[in-house]
Amino acid sequence: MWKRLSMLWVLVRGDARRLWFALRHPQAPRWLKAGTALLLLYLVSPIDLIPDLAVPFLGIVDDLVLIPAAIRWMLNRLPPQVREAAARRAAGEAAAGRAD
Repeated sequence: MWKRLSMLWVLVRGDARRLWFALRHPQAPRWLKAGTALLLLYLVSPIDLIPDLAVPFLGIVDDLVLIPAAIRWMLNRLPPQVREAAARRAAGEAAAGRAD
């Protein structure tokens, strides 16, 4: 499971930061919090669309495709002011991380 999470983190690092800052924004819609909770539940749940044990390679690939797609979908549906504020904060954090 840790291998899957680390591979997923590499794929969604920037989007995950923007999602984190969008969740913390005061004008974040409620559906964003519920959707993120469901997405995290799906990620850690042993129930998958394609079981990892039945089809080993495709079982991991479905997570590597569905999770980033769901995060991107949620970010694209945010109100513009929340989306822009989250993008600015994520870019600022990323720049500060590279400077260290």
